[in-house]
Formats: sequence, C-alpha cells, structure tokens
Amino acid sequence: MQDEEIHRSKTEARAGITPHVVRYILLISLALAVLAMIAAALVN
Repeated sequence: MQDEEIHRSKTEARAGITPHVVRYILLISLALAVLAMIAAALVN
C-alpha cells in the first residue's frame, strides 16, 4: 500500500463549483412551507 497523502483544494475535490442558487431555493421553500402551515391552521 502507498502511504502518500493526496492534498486537493475544495474545488478540485468537488470537481466543480457550488452555485449559490441552492441557498435561495431552500429559503423560498422554507417560506412556502411556513405559509402553508399558517394557511392550514387558519382553515381549521
């Protein structure tokens, strides 16, 4: 077995970049889920 350590940067390890769009999608879906819970509570 080889005992050599391989050092990679974050971008190299991911083989790309992570877009910031995911953050906005999660925020919007969270807001919609809260609004749906409020609407469900008001209906009952």
